Amino acid sequence: MTEISAAMVKQLRDATSAGMMDCKRALEETAGDFDAAVKLLREKGMASAAKRAGRETTEGRVLVGVEGSAGAIVAVGCETEPVSKNEEFQAFADKALATLLAGGEGALESLEGERTELVAKLGENIRVVGAKKIDGGDGAEFSQYVHPPANKIGVLLKVKGGSPELARQLAMHISFARPTYSSRDQVPSELVEAEREILEKLPDVASKPDDVRGKIVEGMLNKRFYAESVLGEQAWIHDTGLTVDKALAQGGLELVDYAWYSVG
Repeated sequence: MTEISAAMVKQLRDATSAGMMDCKRALEETAGDFDAAVKLLREKGMASAAKRAGRETTEGRVLVGVEGSAGAIVAVGCETEPVSKNEEFQAFADKALATLLAGGEGALESLEGERTELVAKLGENIRVVGAKKIDGGDGAEFSQYVHPPANKIGVLLKVKGGSPELARQLAMHISFARPTYSSRDQVPSELVEAEREILEKLPDVASKPDDVRGKIVEGMLNKRFYAESVLGEQAWIHDTGLTVDKALAQGGLELVDYAWYSVG
């Protein structure tokens, strides 16, 4: 049997970042063949990542960046707070943002090998929860907000006009109110009909005369459904007497595009 020296174990550890005992076992199983040991550790790492893939990622980081004429936002999730503060996890999240800015969403596939290795090393499910790159131009500018101190929710805006302060206020609003849609025309009609059917069956509504029931339901749709899920119709958190649409109109700000992501 090939004798596995401490130097061989250290060399494998330096190359793969795997644990010392894992490196020793891999070298023993491959009779000291370095390349075979590297391959074995990678295969075990992939198997480990597959086992952890279904675990919830309720911690992590959301990062936002602007470079040149493009902005990007990425959310990278993990299972526990200590791992979210781990230097290697944070380095992976930083690399994900840089990769996204350079090549768009599709470029993140190039990080799959690193992600798998990190899962095996840190012992937690780690995944890119969401990512979006927004191209600038046409006189538009970017605004961003990441809620401190946990950095678990972030917002990227592409806007025209208005002031930087108003744009930041809008980003803060989105991080708090978390809209599902930016306008009514984005809401699927079948979802609206399903909500309408639920409201029609409420005791307080079903007991009303036929000629007023429809108006009551429409009013409830406006106040309970659209006002909660549609960004433009949400109450402006900085002045609840205004809707978001009215606040932006008063400030001369046009929202061109946006994205928000959270972990947890």
